[in-house]
Amino acid sequence: MDARSMWLYRLYYSNTCQWILSFTIFLILFLAFIETPSSLTSTADVRYRSPPWDPPCGLTESIEGLCLLVFVADVSVKSYLVGWAQFQKNLWLLAYMVVLVVSLMDWIVSLGLVCQEPLRIRRLLRPFFLMQNSSMMKKTLKCIRSSLPEMASVMLLLALHLCVFTMFGMLLFTGEKQDHGQDRERLIYFRNLPEALTSLLVLLTTANNPDVMTPAYSRNRAYAIFFIVFTLIGSLFLMNLLTAIIYNQFRGYLMKSFQTSLFRRRLGARAAYEVLSKTAEGEAHPQRVGVKPQDFLQVLQKVQLDSAHKQAIVEKVCSYGDDLLSADEFQKLFNEFDKRVIKEHPPRPEYGSPFLQSAQFLFSHRYFDYLGNFIALGNLVSVSVFLVMDADVLPEDRDDFVLGILNCVFILYYVLELLLKVFALGLPGYLSYSSNLFDGLLTVVLLVLEISTLAVYRFPHPGWKPEMLGLLSLWDMARLVNMLIVFRFLRIIPSMKLMAVVASTILDLIKNMRAFGGILVVVYYVFAIMGINLFRGVVVAPPGNGSLAPDNSSAPCGSFEQLEYWANNFDDFAAALITLWNVMVVNNWQVFLDAYRRYSGPWSKLYFVLWWLVSSVIWVNLFLALILEHFLHKWDRRTHLQSLAGDQETSYQMSVELLFRDVLEEPTEEELVEKLSHHPHLQLCR
Repeated sequence: MDARSMWLYRLYYSNTCQWILSFTIFLILFLAFIETPSSLTSTADVRYRSPPWDPPCGLTESIEGLCLLVFVADVSVKSYLVGWAQFQKNLWLLAYMVVLVVSLMDWIVSLGLVCQEPLRIRRLLRPFFLMQNSSMMKKTLKCIRSSLPEMASVMLLLALHLCVFTMFGMLLFTGEKQDHGQDRERLIYFRNLPEALTSLLVLLTTANNPDVMTPAYSRNRAYAIFFIVFTLIGSLFLMNLLTAIIYNQFRGYLMKSFQTSLFRRRLGARAAYEVLSKTAEGEAHPQRVGVKPQDFLQVLQKVQLDSAHKQAIVEKVCSYGDDLLSADEFQKLFNEFDKRVIKEHPPRPEYGSPFLQSAQFLFSHRYFDYLGNFIALGNLVSVSVFLVMDADVLPEDRDDFVLGILNCVFILYYVLELLLKVFALGLPGYLSYSSNLFDGLLTVVLLVLEISTLAVYRFPHPGWKPEMLGLLSLWDMARLVNMLIVFRFLRIIPSMKLMAVVASTILDLIKNMRAFGGILVVVYYVFAIMGINLFRGVVVAPPGNGSLAPDNSSAPCGSFEQLEYWANNFDDFAAALITLWNVMVVNNWQVFLDAYRRYSGPWSKLYFVLWWLVSSVIWVNLFLALILEHFLHKWDRRTHLQSLAGDQETSYQMSVELLFRDVLEEPTEEELVEKLSHHPHLQLCR
């Protein structure tokens, strides 16, 4: 608690140092796209891919070495600040040290072998740097770990369910004669135990339904009962039961975690109160203990805080007058951090002329916005009509004369609307609205593209057809950007009460997806690196002209080769990410299971099944739990009515922590004082 340590603490948590740390984490993760095997090719298709760029040895290793040095400095400062006793108890810091030591040793080995080592262990450890820097990600991981026992019980039921029906399937579908074509077709899915187990595992995700049932069902309709019962028990009962367990554990563990977090916040605020409190002598308040508002405001000026929240706290302190702030009043000041900031717009310009005042009122009215939305709707309708009309016309036979004229007219209106709103609101007032920022930026981009189009292709005339220059012509770019005008209609959502609840839920989810997005980045990164090490180069381009002929009988219908899935491989990091995404969606994932079984061996199925469990089962269900919590909280009658009433005093920012605010228990005065009384560096004023 000395001055040097406090200075180092403030320096470490300054915006500059935290930005450097975040950028370093991003940089070391991004190296996977550049280092060998490089993803810097235009396509991932093994038939058309050019040889990737191979960075010289030492280039990416030098960048990685600098990143590791930053992490060494980071863990050193953290260890110094928490002290040796706390460092020994902190498993994350101990793991941080181990990961750094292993990474540095592996980095030295790479340089010693001139970058020719067969395996880079440190690539698998890089996501740890992202996890250890996010407290919410740590809580989510602990939530997953606490959910594993309950999830394991359902997984055991799923495994038993699969095994029983696999045995039944093999008895039902392989015990008959194999002379008929239909019998042989049935054997595609149940010819042996691994194949039968794989077929039913894929059916659990409904990816191969009704393909797996059709051959047997075509022979005898009674066979449909087997597949229907399997799907009812597995997909509709056990899988949804797994979702319910994950949701229940997610809520239960996070609520416990946030209860602890709330206690720490209240304890910190109470500790600040004890440090700043003084005893007032006088007849009106004999021996009253509290915090002087002047002292609080003096400390507040040195705190790194958002200006809007800081101003709200200053106003709250001033509302109490010059009296000493009690412990309860001091604690309530920190609720201002959670309140949604109501942005104040700059004052509008004042005009002396009655005509200009009338024009200002007219162009700042909401009906003028309605007119702009109506014009934008006409713009979208015209584009859609011409897209339908030109769908069956060859590109060289199209005439864009009418559409070109209409495009010019609409863009001129958008420019006029921008100028009139700037006149009515003033430039600062116009820029203070996010909707105006979007409209203005879109208008400027459209104007630049339209001027460039007219300069290159001249003014539209009958038979006017801009030529293609590169990937897109300027005219096509203008049309694409013009379609973004559809986002203007999102501003009508707040006026529709039920839709506003849904929209606010979506926005709050986006704001609070950092932890869950971080978990997804970690699992994608780890599995992509594992996939590169396991399957790099196993998918080989077919001989000949690089493409199989449609009538080639060597490619069965629905196979990896016949579907031309050649770009789904693990030859580089970017291709591995896309392949994992396609498997996570589970549509046609049986094609990947079959192809990699043939290319690399039956053990490859373990990799893809494990990925399905981690991504589609665990992470997607966690995401579903987060959506349910947000939506149920928003849909709560009291919260709903408060949001519709527009009460600024009860309008809170929705964060993951605030989801459980209504059910969390506030710590009592006795609990806080008892905890602070054992603090080694704090002496209570009473």
